Amino acid sequence: MPEIPSEPERGRAPLRRQGEEAIGKLAQDLLQSPVVTGALTTVFETRERATRAQEVAMSALNLPSAADIERLTRRVRSVAQRIEGVEDGIDRLSERLEGAGAVEKRLTAIEETLARIETQLSKGADGESS
Repeated sequence: MPEIPSEPERGRAPLRRQGEEAIGKLAQDLLQSPVVTGALTTVFETRERATRAQEVAMSALNLPSAADIERLTRRVRSVAQRIEGVEDGIDRLSERLEGAGAVEKRLTAIEETLARIETQLSKGADGESS
């Protein structure tokens, strides 16, 4: 069941609505004012010129800019990801080689078993001919 607002809260709702409408109208009037839009444009242009001047000055001093550092950070992350891929490939190759070593051991054991069987067979054949 919805809660019924108290007397002071009911009185605040119209005031809140009027306040929001007044703020909205003020913001709209400011945005439509050529003086305000001109001032904002000037501020943003000045900021852009200051940023460019800072980059030129830092470059002249052979210091990296924030953009240079960001670019370098992205490249380092890219290289790190590539290295991780290479490490994963090496791990898989290492596992395969370990598996191949087990196969070699198994083949060696089979060869030794065959050699013993051949020896026993040859001894048995020699014993029959005597």
